[in-house]
Amino acid sequence: MDNNFLQPISQAVQVIKTAILQSQERTTRSANADLIALNYAVGSYVSEKTRNKVWGSGAIKQISEQLQKELPGLKGFSERSIRNMRTFYEVWNNVLKLQPMAAKMQETENKADSTKPSTAIALTNETLSILPTARIHFDSQLFDVELAHEFLSISFTHHIEILVQAQTLEERLFYIHNASVYKWDKYKLRDILKQDLFHHQAQMPNNFLLTMPKRVQALKAIEMFKDEYLLDYINVEELGVRDEAEIDEQVVEKAIIQNVKNFIMTFGKDFTFVGNQYHLEKFNKDHFVDLLFYNRELSALVAVELKKGEFKPIYLAQLQTYLQLLDDEVKKPYENPSIGIILCQDVDKAYVEYVIQRYDSPMGVAKYKNAADMPDHLRKALPDIEELKKLITEEGKAE
Repeated sequence: MDNNFLQPISQAVQVIKTAILQSQERTTRSANADLIALNYAVGSYVSEKTRNKVWGSGAIKQISEQLQKELPGLKGFSERSIRNMRTFYEVWNNVLKLQPMAAKMQETENKADSTKPSTAIALTNETLSILPTARIHFDSQLFDVELAHEFLSISFTHHIEILVQAQTLEERLFYIHNASVYKWDKYKLRDILKQDLFHHQAQMPNNFLLTMPKRVQALKAIEMFKDEYLLDYINVEELGVRDEAEIDEQVVEKAIIQNVKNFIMTFGKDFTFVGNQYHLEKFNKDHFVDLLFYNRELSALVAVELKKGEFKPIYLAQLQTYLQLLDDEVKKPYENPSIGIILCQDVDKAYVEYVIQRYDSPMGVAKYKNAADMPDHLRKALPDIEELKKLITEEGKAE
């Protein structure tokens, strides 16, 4: 077949395909927004009745059971879910408002249904008060149009995960924005919340603004790297290490290689693993980079050096040598200068900021912790999913 004929056909397919996908996304987004509004409205209704002692103890459980009987197959209205709806409303009611459907509209719909008494639904004033419109009204001082859209685009499950782990409004808005933009599923969101990304983002001591040729790239790098990484998948016992003093760089490196996918997810998006103990040679001198990655967003190689104990300035000199060799021997002409990251168990950020400024290659120093390094109170603060759900229901047991 003539290629001149195939080309416009191919273009047409892509145009139609894009339109279909966008339409599907809008439909899904609209349905999710309706569900968020419904859950918020039900939460408002339940909050009013339980907090004002209109309903007695055990009412939520009874309501859930009755709903299941009257609407067989109904999902999302278990006792726990209804309590979650109440929590959702009580957290957000100061900044979100729900406009009930106009009674006049309902009267019109009821008249239209009057010819079908078997299917008509009698709408009382109380029912009308919790029937939401298609959208929630946001406080314009806190929510611009984009953030309001993001709030309605993530699932109710995402919202509950965020409410349990994030304590401030600023934190919650941060996770809502990122969960929407990066399309995190609930498992990825849990990992991010566990890492406490909000308090560690863009905090790593570095010299990026001084050493990177493009300010835009430097700002991207600053935003990308954190000051602390939780490598909680490193199980020392499984690696055959009995004494914590034996946990050295090779042990951590071995664990990272075994869990490289988890490490990349922890480290950030757009990272590709190149290799470990990456060999570099110059003037008959051998050098080995602990871990080497490539980042598509930065278009640069990223060398990661693992160090036991506290940060020492000599680590920067070693890393500078590695970066020079990478730029001379490995980097492609169209790529940006290589970046170096040192991971230590203990980092004095002010001290690192002071000594790192004299180096010409882009470098940063971050702290890493594994599960063994975490204090008991922090380990206990990282519940599994069942424990996570229980936390939400505890406060509602004594209505």
